[in-house]
Amino acid sequence: MTGHAGILRHAIQRLLGVIPTLLVLVTIAFFLIRVAPGGPFDAEKALPAEIQANLNVKYHLDEPLVQQYLRYLGQILTFDFGPSFQYKDWTVNELIGEGFPVSLTVGGLAMLLAFVVGTVIGVTAALRQNTAVDYGSMGFAMLGISIPNFVIAPLLILLFAVFLGWLPAGGWDWSLNRMVLPVITLALPVIAYVARLTRGSMIEVLHSNFIRTARAKGLPERAVILQHALKPALLPVISFMGPATAGLITGSVIVERIYAIPGLGSYFVQGALNRDYTLVMGVVIFYGLLIILLNFTVDMLYAWLNPKIRYDEKR
Repeated sequence: MTGHAGILRHAIQRLLGVIPTLLVLVTIAFFLIRVAPGGPFDAEKALPAEIQANLNVKYHLDEPLVQQYLRYLGQILTFDFGPSFQYKDWTVNELIGEGFPVSLTVGGLAMLLAFVVGTVIGVTAALRQNTAVDYGSMGFAMLGISIPNFVIAPLLILLFAVFLGWLPAGGWDWSLNRMVLPVITLALPVIAYVARLTRGSMIEVLHSNFIRTARAKGLPERAVILQHALKPALLPVISFMGPATAGLITGSVIVERIYAIPGLGSYFVQGALNRDYTLVMGVVIFYGLLIILLNFTVDMLYAWLNPKIRYDEKR
């Protein structure tokens, strides 16, 4: 089996593996959210019994739990996540379509910034190993890893919005100046991780035999770094990018709340607080599928970057 055929076979196997993974995810999420106390129509003032009963019938909450589960499985096969229990006249599909582009934009820009800046810092530190540049870069990287987003965000707001008045403190209107602070807040910890990964990998690659051979041939140092060392040095970073990208897009809940960004994370938090079963389930399934696809993409990219990877039947 050739390398390309092996990669194709592996890709098909990975895609087929999505089905049982999603089934397990849906099952766990479906029953867990219903174990939590409270219901979607609980409020400070109890509803009359007749209205409560009508709502339960309308949303099939009067059926046995297993029957509800099977009904929901049949429903999501058509990618229909149903109506929201709390957002009147909105379906879960519409809410995802409303919030995900915002989360994707902020998370995607943050990951792009983190990859570029982190790679540059890591390569620079590796090329100046055990110098002040190296120690300073890795010191700031460790600081970035140690400080959580919910601390970074208020500090950036105080500095750039309150004291300097350069940027708005929150809100969303798709303008660049409203994206700067949340993007930087999300990117800073990832920049630190990427820088440390790149530095360690680059140092290891620079001591490899093929780099010594390239230098012995008289190649310029710039060509050695860019054409020979950078690609294998980025392999650990590429492996990190899949879950990190998913984490930025799906884990920006705190940042979205601080900056008042109407992203999907905000809908998820509000849905969980309100016991909006269909909204929580829709977001969980959507995010689960997104994470699986991102990891699949990284797996395929890793195989392309590393020619030693072969997905053959026999090794």
